Amino acid sequence: MFWIVGAEGFVQALHKISPSGLVNFAALQLTHRDWEGIRFYDLIFPLFVFLVGVSLVFSLSKIQEKEGKLATCRRIFTRSAWLYLFGIFYYGGLAQGVQDIRLLGVLQRIALCYLAAGLLYCFLKIRGLVVTCACLLVGYWAMMSFVPVPEAGPGNFQEGKNLANYIDRKYLPLRKWDGDHDPEGLLSTIPAIGTCLLGVFAGCLLRSRNRSDQQKVNFLIAAGVGGILLGHLWGIQFPVIKKIWTSSYVLVSAGYSSLFLAVFHQVLEVWKFQKWAMPFVWIGLNPFTIYMADNMVDFPKLAARIVGGPVVAMFGVYGELLIAAMVMGFSFLIAHFLYRRKIFLRL
Repeated sequence: MFWIVGAEGFVQALHKISPSGLVNFAALQLTHRDWEGIRFYDLIFPLFVFLVGVSLVFSLSKIQEKEGKLATCRRIFTRSAWLYLFGIFYYGGLAQGVQDIRLLGVLQRIALCYLAAGLLYCFLKIRGLVVTCACLLVGYWAMMSFVPVPEAGPGNFQEGKNLANYIDRKYLPLRKWDGDHDPEGLLSTIPAIGTCLLGVFAGCLLRSRNRSDQQKVNFLIAAGVGGILLGHLWGIQFPVIKKIWTSSYVLVSAGYSSLFLAVFHQVLEVWKFQKWAMPFVWIGLNPFTIYMADNMVDFPKLAARIVGGPVVAMFGVYGELLIAAMVMGFSFLIAHFLYRRKIFLRL
């Protein structure tokens, strides 16, 4: 959320001032790959999905212990439905008519992954979840590699010529993000559920009382490195591509997610360095609110009303950087306000 709600704009503004060295590298990493390959910005969405899996272990376990399996399933369906509907709203809802509704997007994918992974977690033990996750990733690879696409044949992973894009073209109605196909399309939701299940495994590890915090960190590091290496190895045949969420991309992105989780767990839970993280806690307790606010409120325009015109002109080449800093500040101020008032919007 930190990068989405302002930090990316700050780095890009800094890049315009000094387009070299570390700043140039950071700015490049905060852009998406056009198709094959991976950059830091390509990790943010799967990290969200991964962390949904981590968090549902704690939330659903608590509900299941107190209220039972039926209440837990009801909670899963209700939360998924609301999140899906907010996804429709986020992409414009009915503003441009029914034909412009985007049925599948970021929030919709998170909703579907939460629905599937949550139900699986309720009814399967760890071994069953591992087998299910493996079947999802291998099954998706098999379909993408061996099912022929008209005029393209089997095993074609180019944009517009692969099976996932073809399924969207044929069966996904209404607005699609990339013309006749969608990066959050129908078929690629299957491996995305695998990403969420990998987060579930990390959540089960963190919830376990049989290992120390340091052992948990070590395991997360080992799993992360293993996932990255295995994913890139798989990527030789099944390339790492975010827009069709390839199985190799699942492993690579989940590997990095595991490493990020390990670093923060080491710093916050093992070393107990926690005070510095409070601004991120504010955002983390209201991510949905901040995400929707960023969509509905024109923060750059609001910042320009405060420090625009002569103020920006006075800062010269640093004017855009000032606007970007104000935008990022608004996000933290809103998050802090909600935190202080104990307002936490949960679906």
